[in-house]
Amino acid sequence: MSLLDFFESLEQSGIGLLIRESLWLFPAVEAVHLLGLSVLGGSLLMVDLRLFGVGIRSRTPEQLVRTVRPWLVGSILIMIATGVPLFLSEAVKCYYSYSFWVKMSALGAGLLYTFLIKHPVIRSGAGAGVQAVIGVLSLAIWLTVAGAGRWIGFS
Repeated sequence: MSLLDFFESLEQSGIGLLIRESLWLFPAVEAVHLLGLSVLGGSLLMVDLRLFGVGIRSRTPEQLVRTVRPWLVGSILIMIATGVPLFLSEAVKCYYSYSFWVKMSALGAGLLYTFLIKHPVIRSGAGAGVQAVIGVLSLAIWLTVAGAGRWIGFS
């Protein structure tokens, strides 16, 4: 079975068919997905802007990471819970979409970077220069995820 065959079978799954054939289900799930994106973006921006020395200066980056972590994790779970059904409804389109593959690659990189590099570096108390670089890389990765995800709709 090829990867395309696998994607075709996913698209023909019950969830894929249900969302694709419903008049209102795709937009409703997409709306929740975008709400999750806004919470994700807000939680990332709060920390990344603080790493640049702007934003909420009354708290350290480490304090902000602890504060936003539940929102960050919750928004990621919401986006996965809504993203999978959206994907199932148009898996073949995604298979042929360069933007989909960019988004998935950047998403994996963003999750690994955030939890295995960015947060541990912040907790270590790295200097301002290192923190600024960490913030720039975070913004670049997550803006790639968002931009590529948005571009899927145009491809």
